[in-house]
Amino acid sequence: LEAVAGQALLALRQQRTAAAAARAERKAEATELRTTLLSAVGHDLRTPLTSIKASIGSLRAPDLALSEEDTAELMEAIELSADRLAGLIDNLLDSSRLATGAVKPHLRPVGYDEVVAHALSNVDSSDGVRVAVDDQLPAVLADPGLLERVVANVLDNALRHGGAPVSARASAHSGQVELRIVDHGKGLRKGAADSAFAPFQRLGGDRDTTPGVGLGLSVAKGFTEAMGGTIRAEDTPGGGLTVVVSLPAFSVEFEEEGVR
Repeated sequence: LEAVAGQALLALRQQRTAAAAARAERKAEATELRTTLLSAVGHDLRTPLTSIKASIGSLRAPDLALSEEDTAELMEAIELSADRLAGLIDNLLDSSRLATGAVKPHLRPVGYDEVVAHALSNVDSSDGVRVAVDDQLPAVLADPGLLERVVANVLDNALRHGGAPVSARASAHSGQVELRIVDHGKGLRKGAADSAFAPFQRLGGDRDTTPGVGLGLSVAKGFTEAMGGTIRAEDTPGGGLTVVVSLPAFSVEFEEEGVR
């Protein structure tokens, strides 16, 4: 009995030690995540806010005579900075929704051509995107709003890190329809494809000064997987990055199951 009691006590102590270690690990991870978030968000909030404040200060300066062209440039700078802030906030909120499991897609048939057109209206420098998406391709089964955010985030990432021109093209095979966003920038370093969709990843490395908190591709991955699709990164032949969004093609079987 003493031996059994001793073993039971030892097992209990080991269990408590393991539980304490797990709690400590979760706390450390949460602290690291919070520190990373504050650092990244602090930097990316400060940059557009500084631009907005400087532009407004110039517009309000009583002793500064501005031409119509100068005024238009300052107003454009304010608008672009405000859009950048809105995009950052959207990605932070979306990341929170994904972390808490609050994303509930409403699936219906939608064409990539329609989604890409809507996404381009929310992307800066969209005139640098060449679209080659046939409207005769099968529709995909997706949540149009979520898919639009996926495409907008991937396009924005390609324009920021790869630069124009960026191309968007689609093809269908094996019951899937793939959308490929192709840039010709520096691409990813070797072995970095799997980590490209992790939160707070700056594809250009720590020295990259390109604005962006590093949540765009993470949100795109979460939304795509929530809709039953996949997203992956590939090297662009000749240099650059290609992001492939793959979703099930809508078929009669889906319609018979009640998807309208």
